[in-house]
Amino acid sequence: MKALRTLLVAVLMVGVLGAAAYGAGRVLRSHDPSSARAAQPSTQPSGHPSETALPARRTVPGQELKPEFRLGPGDRGVKVRELQSRLFQLAWFPELTTGRYDPATTEAVRAFQEKRRLEASGITDERTWKRLVSMTKRPTHDQLFNILHPGPAILSVGDRGAEVRDLQARLVAIQWIFGDVTGHYDAETVRAVRGFQAKRQIPVTGEVDQRTLDRLHGMTYEPTYEQLHNIEPKLGALDPRCKTGRALCVDKSSNSLRWVIDGEVISTFDVRFGSEELPTREGAFTVFSKSRDHVSSLYDTSMPFAMFFSGGQAVHYSPDFAATGYNGASHGCVNVRDYDGIVALFDQVQIGDKVIVYWS
Repeated sequence: MKALRTLLVAVLMVGVLGAAAYGAGRVLRSHDPSSARAAQPSTQPSGHPSETALPARRTVPGQELKPEFRLGPGDRGVKVRELQSRLFQLAWFPELTTGRYDPATTEAVRAFQEKRRLEASGITDERTWKRLVSMTKRPTHDQLFNILHPGPAILSVGDRGAEVRDLQARLVAIQWIFGDVTGHYDAETVRAVRGFQAKRQIPVTGEVDQRTLDRLHGMTYEPTYEQLHNIEPKLGALDPRCKTGRALCVDKSSNSLRWVIDGEVISTFDVRFGSEELPTREGAFTVFSKSRDHVSSLYDTSMPFAMFFSGGQAVHYSPDFAATGYNGASHGCVNVRDYDGIVALFDQVQIGDKVIVYWS
């Protein structure tokens, strides 16, 4: 009996302990937040931002996302210099870089894009940049920062012949040489070449390298036989309307302007005219307005010593004509490149004087 009682007590103890453990587990689960959420169905709609857990985005090493390439107006720095230098290689931009994404850069990029049938925004996007890089070489440090080195001499002191005549005639056309074309690369030619190079920020050597020759050819026309051999061009006959009174007689045939009083030619000037799109008007006019320091409100360009004869068209000094010769055109005006000459002419011409524009 005693053994039986001991067995029963043991069984009861095991039962009591088991029940206690079960009850403790229930209490612990009821206080575990994660267990409670798992046990209860969600009341939020599927995909709600406050509840939906988005999977983490995995990035493969070496394939990190890069910001889209873009250069545009207002940007500055070495990357802009590289852009400008690469555009120069394709003749869309001058050789000297600025590092500023200015209007000239915008226009060059737009022209490059149009040529390649890209969106012509003037902004260098990734597609434009890749196309430009594929067509050009990486600029050197010196090219990026305008550290220019002279190239091999093509013409230099002591040379003679037709090429020297061509060089001198072109320098005469843009008023770097005032004497005759001789065909001899002499001291005067050296001085003229040095002056031309200095003004264009080309390494100043007095010798003609390819850079100097390209710039000179880009600013001038091929000289005529008369220009190469110092033969004065014959001016056309005066228009009959120029032979009486006071007249600015403008002959389109000989690119000349003659200041005539009562049939006597007082002074003569080289002139250039407007383009095919904006031609200089022909006919008989009078000077109706004068402006010594005029600036065009339409083109925002300087028009010193302007003598207006037809709307916005005037006879005036042109620094561009003085610098580049006939490699260009006006917006319809009669351009004069002799500064001292037009200063004197401006003081002589009066309101009401005739202006005759004609072909001789």
